Amino acid sequence: MSKQYSAAQSFNKVMQILDRFDRSETKIIPILQAVQEEYRYLPQEVLTFIATSLGVSPARLYGVATFYSHFSLEPKGKHILKMCDGTACHVRGSSAVIDAIRERLHLNAKKITTDDMMFTFETVSCLGACGLAPVLVVDDEIYGQVKPEQALAILDKIEAEERENA
Repeated sequence: MSKQYSAAQSFNKVMQILDRFDRSETKIIPILQAVQEEYRYLPQEVLTFIATSLGVSPARLYGVATFYSHFSLEPKGKHILKMCDGTACHVRGSSAVIDAIRERLHLNAKKITTDDMMFTFETVSCLGACGLAPVLVVDDEIYGQVKPEQALAILDKIEAEERENA
């Protein structure tokens, strides 16, 4: 399950992050990175609070958050999977891996997060590891030359670990 916070808890955590970066307008990107690391996305009400706290317009902050693909305005799952579908990966079979993962998690190109908020699955244009094609990144771990069966085994392992830790 995703973390649930009351408004007061949310803003306390954000205030700590703002203080860590001296409430400096010049540190917008590191502030947004820290907030997203905490919440796994950038909630609208938190963006508004940050803008007010930094003395910048909400539109400016929203512009930064939407410009960089690293930032998300939608909640993401506990585990983030990124499958490269660039030329090298595509030629070496990334489509089959993408199809297998989407089928297993009941996702599609528009619905990228599971209903239980356990997984978010994204395809990306390039991960910069063409020699390992096709490449799958799960959280921060890189898997090269991935076949559909291997991707599903990775999901099995994560699900088993989650059941053990529940």
